[in-house]
Amino acid sequence: MLLARLDDGPEIFFTLQGEGVSAGLPAVFVRSALCNLHCRWCDTDHTWNFEGTPWTHDKDATPGYRKHRKADVTLELPIAEVIARVAAFPCRRVVLTGGEPLIQQDAWLEVVAGLRAIDPAYRFEMETNGTRTPSAACLATIDQFNVSPKLANSGMEERLRIAPESIASFVAEPKAWFKFVARDDADLSEIESFTQRFAIASERVLVMPEGRDATSLDRHAPAIAAACINHGWRFCDRLHVRLWGDRRGV
Repeated sequence: MLLARLDDGPEIFFTLQGEGVSAGLPAVFVRSALCNLHCRWCDTDHTWNFEGTPWTHDKDATPGYRKHRKADVTLELPIAEVIARVAAFPCRRVVLTGGEPLIQQDAWLEVVAGLRAIDPAYRFEMETNGTRTPSAACLATIDQFNVSPKLANSGMEERLRIAPESIASFVAEPKAWFKFVARDDADLSEIESFTQRFAIASERVLVMPEGRDATSLDRHAPAIAAACINHGWRFCDRLHVRLWGDRRGV
């Protein structure tokens, strides 16, 4: 399967879950390469912003930033090796992330089966942008879906970032939570409209401030916190940004 590359190996690391309902819990992250979206503020742009692609990114204004050479930031790894690397960590919570993991969902199911053969106690979270519909096998196998639909602030047209049938499949799945990135009143209004459109219960909605550093998080947090109180949503901070900033592999 194709994974994101970190230094000389795959981006598989042991840390704390930084977002969502599992925030603060130790977890092993496995980051797949490739994404079908191209959010302008994405903090894992190395999984999709390859040389030759036309997408723009907020980091374009950063001196020295340039699109990634695909061979430098991706790595093809046998499934057996993925299983062995994850099993080497003393943790049974695994976060399947990306990129967009559902692009490679069949390979993930093999990884999950292999790890559960080692220890049935493994618990798996899958992080997804909600534009790909998981198979019945995937829905039955994954313990928790962290669905993060993208808003207009991502810089993409709605037809690219919202797939109604896929969203409906997650709404019907009790294991799915819906996590949004927001920075202003327009974003919060869009979240309200989205949750009403797809009949998502407020207790399943998490909203977190946009930002790749603590200063940005602090700037956006007060308005988001107030909206969460008003709408019954859960405020979701970005713990990993608070602890380590915009660093990979932590």
